[in-house]
Amino acid sequence: MRFTDWATKVMLISLIFAALIIVLLIGRGRQVQNNTIRFINTSKPEVTAWSQYPQAQFQSAKEPKQKSQNLKSPVKMNQPVGRYVTTQAFAYYRPHYQIVSVDPTNYGERYTTDVNGKLVHNQPIIVLHETGYSASSAINFFQVAHTDENVQASYHALIKLDGTIIYLVPPEKRAFGAANSVFESSQGIETVQTNPNLPASVNNFAYHVSLETPPDSYDSNSQETHSGYTEAQYNSLAWLIAQSQVPDDRITTHKLVDRSGKKVDPINFDGNKFLDLLNIYRQVRPIYR
Repeated sequence: MRFTDWATKVMLISLIFAALIIVLLIGRGRQVQNNTIRFINTSKPEVTAWSQYPQAQFQSAKEPKQKSQNLKSPVKMNQPVGRYVTTQAFAYYRPHYQIVSVDPTNYGERYTTDVNGKLVHNQPIIVLHETGYSASSAINFFQVAHTDENVQASYHALIKLDGTIIYLVPPEKRAFGAANSVFESSQGIETVQTNPNLPASVNNFAYHVSLETPPDSYDSNSQETHSGYTEAQYNSLAWLIAQSQVPDDRITTHKLVDRSGKKVDPINFDGNKFLDLLNIYRQVRPIYR
C-alpha cells in the first residue's frame, strides 16, 4: 500500500471519529438544556405569580382629581423614608403555587368612597385567616356562585399544609374575607361600609391570606386540639407578605378585626415566629426624597 493511500484512509477514519464525538456532544448538550428547562419550569414560579401580590397601594378605582394647590405632601425633603426590599433568602425560597379562579359573586371592586359618598384613604392591611377545613373544601366553596350576600366569601390567597400558595382573588379586587370588622390602628378605628345592607368591614383595604387548617382541628375552635401550622406554611406566608409594602403593625388576624364575636382564627398562630421569618425575607431600606 502506498503511503498516500494509507494516509488518506487514516484521515477518513479520524474524520469519522471526530464527527461521532461532535454528534454525541451535541446530543448531550441538548439533554442538559432540556433538563435545565424542565428544572426551571418546575421549581420557579412564573412572573405572573409575582403580580398576584399587592404592593403598597392596591385600590383599583381611580381617585378623584384634586387641584394641585390643595395637595400637601406628608413627606418633607431629605426626610428618610423606609421601603421594604426582599433579601437573598427570599430569592432562594421558591414555593410551589397555583392560580385558581373564584366565582365573581364571591368578590368585588375596591371603592374610593363609602356608602355615604365619603372619600376613603385607608392604607392597606393584611388579615390572616385559616380555612376551618381542607384547602380544597374552601376552594370549592369559592368557586360556587352565591346570590346571598351574607354567604359570599373569599380570600386573596391560601397556603396549603405543604406550603403551596394558591392565588385566588386578584389583589386589586375586594375579597370578602371579613364581614363585620374593624382595624384598630394608631390613627384610630378603621372600617368602610360599601354595602348599605351589610355592616362595615375592613375588606375594602384588606388583603386576605388564609392558612389551611390541620386535619386535627376540623370543625373545632379549641386550641388544645389544634396542632398549629407547618414550617412550610410559615415560610410561604412570610415569603408572600415580604413582597408587599405593608408594615408589620398593619398585619393582623381575623380574630382581632372581627366584631361578630365568632371568629378566633388563625388558632395557635405563632406571631413571633412569623415576624422573625418576615424579617429574614425582607428588610427596610432607607430612601431620601
